[in-house]
Amino acid sequence: MRRITTLLLTGAVLAATRTAPADDGSLRFVDAAAEAGISTVTWAGGEIKDHLLESTGTGAAFFDFDRDGRLDVYLVNSWALDEEPSRVRIRGRNALYRNLGNGRFENVADLTGVGDDGWGCGVCAADYDDDGWVDLYVTNYGPNRLYRNLGGERFEDVTERAGVGDAGWGASCSFFDAEGDGDLDLYLANYVEGDLDDVLTARRSTTWQEKAKVMAGPFGMRGDRDRFWLNEGEGRFRLASEEAGLTDEAESYGLGVLASDLDLDGDVDIYVANDSNPNFLFQNLGDGTFEDIGGWCGAGYSADGAAQAGMGVDAADFDGDGRPDILVTNFARDHCTLYRNEGDLFFLDVTREWGLHRFTYENLSWGCAFFDPDLDADLDVVIVNGHIYPQVDHHPEIDETYRQRITLLRRDGDALEDVRGRAGPGLEQPISARGLAVGDYDDDGDPDLFVTGMDCAPLLLRNDSERRGHWLKVRLLSERGAPVPNARARVVTGDRTQLGEIRCGSTYQSQNSADLLFGLGVHDRVDTLEVQWPDGSVVVRTDVPGDRLTTLSAGES
Repeated sequence: MRRITTLLLTGAVLAATRTAPADDGSLRFVDAAAEAGISTVTWAGGEIKDHLLESTGTGAAFFDFDRDGRLDVYLVNSWALDEEPSRVRIRGRNALYRNLGNGRFENVADLTGVGDDGWGCGVCAADYDDDGWVDLYVTNYGPNRLYRNLGGERFEDVTERAGVGDAGWGASCSFFDAEGDGDLDLYLANYVEGDLDDVLTARRSTTWQEKAKVMAGPFGMRGDRDRFWLNEGEGRFRLASEEAGLTDEAESYGLGVLASDLDLDGDVDIYVANDSNPNFLFQNLGDGTFEDIGGWCGAGYSADGAAQAGMGVDAADFDGDGRPDILVTNFARDHCTLYRNEGDLFFLDVTREWGLHRFTYENLSWGCAFFDPDLDADLDVVIVNGHIYPQVDHHPEIDETYRQRITLLRRDGDALEDVRGRAGPGLEQPISARGLAVGDYDDDGDPDLFVTGMDCAPLLLRNDSERRGHWLKVRLLSERGAPVPNARARVVTGDRTQLGEIRCGSTYQSQNSADLLFGLGVHDRVDTLEVQWPDGSVVVRTDVPGDRLTTLSAGES
C-alpha cells in the first residue's frame, strides 16, 4: 500500500504544457462521409432525452468482412422516440458499408443479413470460430446478436445456438483468448438494468448545475453485471463469469472494455471503464482465471483517490518505455485520465504531468485513441466529445454545449499541444459524438477516423495531414487468414522502439482496424520487426522496407 500511495501523490504534480502554434496546415482532417456515400442517421431516442438510454449512443467498427484487403465499416443504430406520448417513431437499422476501393462505400447490411433493428449500442469483430472470416457481435438494449460470417457474402444469426444473447443493456465487448487454448472467448460490459417500459415512461427529474431539468441516472439505478463466456468450440459458448473470477460483484455501470496484455506476460488482462464507479483491472493469473486489482493497482481511481465516470478506454506505449499505458475518458467537469504503466500492473496517474487535465476538463468525453496522424513516430491522442443533456444549450450561463468538437492533442517531446481548430474542417464540426474507430480506409498509409454521433450521420474523417515521415502497416493473420486478437508487433528504427497490439473492441462501443500502423519518422526502413503470437511463438524480420503493407501469418518461421 505504501508504494501505491506514493504513486498517487506523485501523479498530482503539474508540469508545463505548450500552446499550439498558429495553423500551419500540417494536421488536416476532412469529413468525406457524404462523398463516400455514408449517410445513415444513428438515432438516439427523443429530442429532449428523458431516459439514460437516450444518452449513451452507438459505436462502429473498422474491419474487413469480405477479405478484399479494404476496411469496411459496421455502424450500430438505435431508435427514435416521439416525445408526447412516448412511443417508438423509427427503429433504426444497423448498416454494413462495404468499401468499394474508390473512396466510396455501399450499404450491404440487408444483402448480408446484419441489418439488425434492435436498440443497438456497441460492436466488436473477430473470427470466433476460426474459419478465416471475421464475425460480428452486436450489443443491444435487449438481446445481443452474434453474426457468423459465411464467407464474405452473408452472415448468419447464430446467437441462440452460441448462447451469448444476453438480454441486458450491453455496452462494449471484446473477443480474446482468456486461457490460451486458441479459442476466442467473450467479455461483455453491461450498464444498467431496465426494460423498454422504463424508457418510454421516464421523465426528467434531476437538476444539472442548479439550472436545467435533465434525465436521472446512473445513480439510483441498479447496475447490470458484466458477463464472460468461455468458448467451448463447435460454435458454442458457456457463461463462466464466476469460475473465471470475472464476477462484477459491485454491479458497476460498465461502459468501456479493453482486452490487452498489459503486463506483457503472454496472457490477456481485462480493463473495464465504469461510469461513476472504480474501474476494474482483471489480472489474468495465467490459467484462465482473473483477479480484480483495480482497487490497488493505481488505475482504478484518479490521483485524488476518486472514482470517475469512465466511458471509453485505449492503451498504447505512449511514453516509449516499452509498456502499454492506459487512457480513460470521463464526464464533464472532470478530466480524462492517463495512467502510466510502471510495470507489474502498477500504474501512475500522470494526467497533470502531461497537461491532459487542462484540455479535457470542460468536455464530456467518449471514444478515444492513441494514433500517429502525421507519421512522425510520436503517438498523439484523439478524443470525441458530446454532452448527454441537450438542455445545457438553453442555459448559456452553465458554459456547456450539447454538441462539442473533437479533441486532438499532438505530442511535442514531453508535452501535449492542443490543436483543436487547427487541424482541418473535419474537426471543426460540433456534434454530440460517442463512438470512434481508427483505420486507414483509403489505403494511403495514414490513419483516418470514423465518428458516430447522436441523431445525425457519422463523420468519416479522411486524414489529409502533411506527412512528417514514412510508415509501415503490419497485418497479422491466422493460418486461416483472419486477424489474430492480441498478437503484438515490436518495431525498431534507430534508437526508437514502438509496440502495437491487435485488439478486439476498446475505444467506446467500437473497434479500430486490426492492421497495426506505425509512423517511422525519417526512417524509410525498419531495422527489426518482431512479432509475438498469442501462443508465445516469435517471428523476427530485419531490414523491412517502409511505406508499404507487410503481412505475416501464424505458423511462418
